[in-house]
Amino acid sequence: MSTRSVPSIRDVTRLDWPGWLPLWDGYNAFYGRSDETALPVEITNATWERFFDAREPVHALIAEDGAGRIVGLVHYLFHRSTISIADTCYLQDLFTLAESRGTGVGRALIAAVCERAKAAGSARVYWHTQETNGAAMRLYDKVAERSGFIVYRAQL
Repeated sequence: MSTRSVPSIRDVTRLDWPGWLPLWDGYNAFYGRSDETALPVEITNATWERFFDAREPVHALIAEDGAGRIVGLVHYLFHRSTISIADTCYLQDLFTLAESRGTGVGRALIAAVCERAKAAGSARVYWHTQETNGAAMRLYDKVAERSGFIVYRAQL
C-alpha cells in the first residue's frame, strides 16, 4: 500500500473471518500470546461472535487496502464511567500488517473509532499500549494525549 493511499475503513462482517483471523492471531502473537500462551480458541470464537450481537458493547472495524485486502483491525467497546453520564469508549485492540505500518492505516482506524464514539455520544476514547511499543507510541503521541496513568492489574 502506498503511503498516499487512504485505507477504506468499515464494520467487520461475517465474511471477513478469513482476513480478520490472521490479524487477530498476529495481534496476539505481538503481545506474547502464542504457542503455549495462546488464547484458547473459545475466546477467539466468543470475541468474533460478540461483534455481531446487538446486545454486546463490543465492535470491530477493519481497514482494507485498494485491492480489498484486510490490512488492519480495531476493536472497541463502550462502558459506563463514574466521571461521565455518557458512555466512554475503550479502544481495546489495534493491529496492522507489518507492511502497512507507517502508511496511515492505524491513524485511520483510530479516527474511525473516534468518529463512531462521538456519534454514540461519548466524550472520550482511550487506550493502552505497552511501554516498549515505541512505533505505536509515535503515532499515539500525534493523535492523542498521554493520560499520565499507569495501569495495574490483578489476575484472578
